[in-house]
Amino acid sequence: MTEQKRTPLFPLYEKYGARVVDFAGWDLPVQFAGIAEEHRAVRAQAGLFDVSHMGEIRITGPGALEYLQYVLVNDFANHGPGRAIYSPLCYPDGGCVDDLLVYIQGPGDYLLVVNAANTEKDLAWLLANRSGFDTCITDESALHAQLALQGPASAAILARLTEDKEALNLKYYRFKSAVRLAGLDCLVSRTGYTGEDGFEFYLSPANSPALWEALLAEGVVPVGLGARDTLRLEAGMPLYGHELSPGITPIEAGLDRFVAFAKPRFIGREPLRRQAENGPPRRLVGLELDRGVPRAEYTIHAEDGEGVGLVTSGTVSPLTGRPIALALLSAAAAATAIPLSVRIREKDYPARRVEMPFYRRRREV
Repeated sequence: MTEQKRTPLFPLYEKYGARVVDFAGWDLPVQFAGIAEEHRAVRAQAGLFDVSHMGEIRITGPGALEYLQYVLVNDFANHGPGRAIYSPLCYPDGGCVDDLLVYIQGPGDYLLVVNAANTEKDLAWLLANRSGFDTCITDESALHAQLALQGPASAAILARLTEDKEALNLKYYRFKSAVRLAGLDCLVSRTGYTGEDGFEFYLSPANSPALWEALLAEGVVPVGLGARDTLRLEAGMPLYGHELSPGITPIEAGLDRFVAFAKPRFIGREPLRRQAENGPPRRLVGLELDRGVPRAEYTIHAEDGEGVGLVTSGTVSPLTGRPIALALLSAAAAATAIPLSVRIREKDYPARRVEMPFYRRRREV
């Protein structure tokens, strides 16, 4: 049996009442006080996540930019140091290897932050497609811990722990290295996966428990994987393995804006171009129900009983109390106003299409 992996914060989980589960081979907290309570705390004030299980892969060398332009679907050519760029990583048929963030740290120096379950697969794919590019690819996952502070009070909390004005005034999808935060050296970024304002802190694994305690001392609540999922779902953000997968393309998932067709070549370009021009066979939509709890893989049916799609993610929104779901519908069903239902334990529950995201914060950074 493979030994379970643990983040540097694992010894502190019991202190804060974590319920630990196996997530992609990691022992991680699914909740502390409770999923709904943690969810609402992030929406109202702020919550702190241990996301040290995420993978980090560094791409360096004279050919690093040319390589990224080829292997990733987004465009990195006109962005300088201090930018964080989201991009799917695709197979030749347009399906997704993963989706990730690229931190541009300098000319020929890029840090990729990848999904924990995909780190080994991503590294193997990147290495397999390096031929012809003067670049070095290194798995640096063991060198980084990552904490995420999310919620409308995040900036005010950060201001109590650092005097670095540049870090406090970061724009969305920007970052700054060498920030002194609670007396510790961190890379600070402003991205997020909850639909709220927030910051990520990358630092030495040995220093991460001290930062965790310093942030919680400011009145922040610890948050587990359960609320992380309900928050991102309300915000309409994709989760790999649900809204993106080897069988689901970025175009089907509604991520067209992250596919840079102006580039002359990248892996998966032609299949994705055809989908963008002709329309994909399926489209991701938002659904809302009055009753029932939609879950991934539940089937969606038209009024005549025909199956027209699948739920990719679903929950009862802790904010509104209404059942919500992301779903992949056939192009025909997505383009019409036909009545839909979600089949839950052999019973059909009416569902209506709604605009995504389900939740949008009032003020954008």
